[in-house]
Formats: sequence, structure tokens, C-alpha cells
Amino acid sequence: MQSSATYSRTQVSLHWIIVVLMAGQYLLHGGIEAAWQARLDGSLPNEPFPNPHAIVGIVILALALWRIVLRLRLGAPALPAEEPQGLKVVATVTHLAFYVLLVAMPVSGALAWVAGLEVPASAHEIAAKVMLALIALHVAGAVVQKLWFKTDVMARMSPKRMLQKGAL
Repeated sequence: MQSSATYSRTQVSLHWIIVVLMAGQYLLHGGIEAAWQARLDGSLPNEPFPNPHAIVGIVILALALWRIVLRLRLGAPALPAEEPQGLKVVATVTHLAFYVLLVAMPVSGALAWVAGLEVPASAHEIAAKVMLALIALHVAGAVVQKLWFKTDVMARMSPKRMLQKGAL
């Protein structure tokens, strides 16, 4: 993986599209939970049917895979030199965990939904909680970068970058 000076507009766009879709998944997941419980208690046939949560999950998976490919091809900006090594490790592990969960969550959700399996459903539920913790850590890290270390880390992923001219 190479290191670039900044993220591409496509990388920034994918980041924010996934953020919005993930927020929707968390805020509007009640329907899928009710349908899952109905399948488990037998009040709904144990057959998958199209639902917005599952469809958006598949979209998130596709976008996450695209983002991973871009990360491998284009790299990412180096972390600030003045940042303590321990925080660089936390940032690296957090980003890796994000990529793993952005793939694992849709896969586990699809396995649960399509096959009616409880183990992937439980894994999906646990992953959702871990993802929320990672999001909190990620946001806290960005704020610390801006206010404490006074770096430009937040600007590299700013939504304003989506509107700038340059290579996608």
C-alpha cells in the first residue's frame, strides 16, 4: 500500500456515503428486528424477503469493498509525525477494524437473514455494538487531532473535499 498526500475525492465520498448509510441502518433497524423475531417465533414464514435494511447492507458491502480496493491502490495519507506512536497504533487498528466490520456485518446479516441462522445473527448484533464503540473512538480521535494536536487530519476527510476539483 502506498502513502498519498491526501485522500481522493472518491475515497472521501465513499467515506461519507457509508457514514450516512450506516447511520440509517442504526436509526431504522426496528423493522428488521421485528421481522427477525417473527421468523424466530414462527409468526412469519422462515423465508427471506426483500427489506430496506438488507438491501442497504448489501450496498454498504459493495461500497466498503470499493473503498478497500481504493485504499490498497491509492494508499492513505501518513499520520502526523508529531502524533505519539501509541496513538498511531490505535488509529491503524481502528481503521483495520472498521474495514473488517464493514465487510463482516453485511455478510453475517445476509447469512442470518437468508439462511435463518441465529449464530450469524448474534455475531451481527455484537458487531453492531463494536462498530458503535469504534465510531465513538474514531470521532473522539478526530476531535483530539483537531483540538489537542492541532493537525489537519480532519480536513483530509472533510466533505468539502468531495466538491473540490481534481482526480477522483
